[in-house]
Parts: sequence; structure tokens; C-alpha cells
Amino acid sequence: MAQTQMALDSQDFDATVALAATVAPHVDILEIGTPCIKHNGIELLKTLREKFPNNKILVDLKTMDAGFYEAEPFYAAGADICTVLGTADIGTIKGFIDVANKYNKMAQVDLINVADKKARTLEVAKLGAHIIGVHTGLDQQAAGQTPFTDLALVTSLNTGAKVSVAGGVKANTAAQVVAAGADIVVAGAAIYGAEDPAASAAEITGIVHAGNASSSCKKLLPWAILVGVVLLGFYAFNGDTVDVAATDATATTEQAVEVVSDVVEAATE
Repeated sequence: MAQTQMALDSQDFDATVALAATVAPHVDILEIGTPCIKHNGIELLKTLREKFPNNKILVDLKTMDAGFYEAEPFYAAGADICTVLGTADIGTIKGFIDVANKYNKMAQVDLINVADKKARTLEVAKLGAHIIGVHTGLDQQAAGQTPFTDLALVTSLNTGAKVSVAGGVKANTAAQVVAAGADIVVAGAAIYGAEDPAASAAEITGIVHAGNASSSCKKLLPWAILVGVVLLGFYAFNGDTVDVAATDATATTEQAVEVVSDVVEAATE
């Protein structure tokens, strides 16, 4: 099921905690952004971990060297996900993944500025990367770039790793991101820059979770229709007229579709 992630980018410790308190009930993952963690350090992580036990927390370290050594204190302090740059040496990325596994947590490889995204995605997936981050940075967004082309490439590789997408995602593009295969939808300015951050977070999360249901229904609906076709043949084979067989099969198919919808709805609550 796709999840929402809120990027906390302020360098103000108290303002960050206050904003987290506002949005935490409405998002799945709280992200301590790179400027924020660089300025405030590990104490901010400890504070958020204590205050928000029901949210996953991602620390956007963007590690470039000494992967195991740099990430370990953050996993030990309660981070669920940390990030390493895809442009880092492969040994750095391996160490980063190893320490995530040590703590039963997740390592995300950020593809920002990676030249050959296909090759690097396949390489880190073989190492066991848990999440591939498709990331269009702020400066790239300012130049008019979007993450959709890279998202299509990464999801087409079917590596088994989750795919996170960051880069100007808003309420009006969230459904498109989920439909394109994202497992984690990251929103920053669309939430913290809104007049009502809580409402904005709730809106985006509602769209993302609804996208989960829509995607699941699309996958399961053909099976429900197949049930109806098989039953049509069964009823006809047992001597029903075509009209009676079609009526019985249609009723059964409708029941199957209702069951599918109920299952999807329960799974996304």
C-alpha cells in the first residue's frame, strides 16, 4: 500500500516539532530533511521518535562516505529509514544497507544526480536496497524538471525494492504518482507551505490511499469477471437456458466484485 511522507525542512528545532505535531496524524512517514538534520542533529530525531511513536521516521542523511559508521547512530536512535546517495561508492552503499539490516530497518538509495539510473538501480537492488528514491531536487524543480520520467524507468525494472518519489508532488499530482507505481509519495512545500498544513496533509494522504484502492480494484476486477464467465459456462452446461445462466452468473459476478471491493476497502483503512 502506498504511503505518504512529509518532509520537515526547517532548521528551527521547535518549529519542526510543532509542524510534526500538526501533520503526524495525517501522514505515514515523518521525514527529517537534510538541512534540518544537519542543523539540529540527532537530538531532533530522538525528540520526534519519543513524541510520535506511531509514525515511521526517515532521516535524510544523503550519506556519501562511511555508510555503516555514519548511519548506525541514527538507526540506534530510532530512525526507520535513512538515505544514502546513489552517487556514493558501491562499498559505501553496501555498508549502509548492512547497518540497516543490523537494526531491521530500511536503507533508501537516493538517485538524485545519478547519471545512469537504470544501472545503479539494478546494482543497489542486488545488494538488497530496501527503497529506491526517485528524487527531483529543489534546484532541478526550479529548472522545470519533474520526477515522472525517472519514476517510469525505475518502476519498469521490477527490482522488488520499494520506490519513493520526491520532487514537487502536490494534491493534483499525487494520484498520478501512485498510478505510476510509487510506494512512498513525498510532499514537502505542498504541506508546510499551505495555509492549513494539517488539511493539506490529510488531502494528499486521502488521495494516495484512495489510489491504493483503485489500483487494487483494477488488478482484481479481471478475476471477478473471469469467475462470472466460468459460472456462465457452468450454469449453461447444467441445463439452464442462456438467459437463466446469464442471470445467475451475473449475480455471482456482482457478488465477487462486492467482495473484492470490501477486501480492498478493509486493506486501506
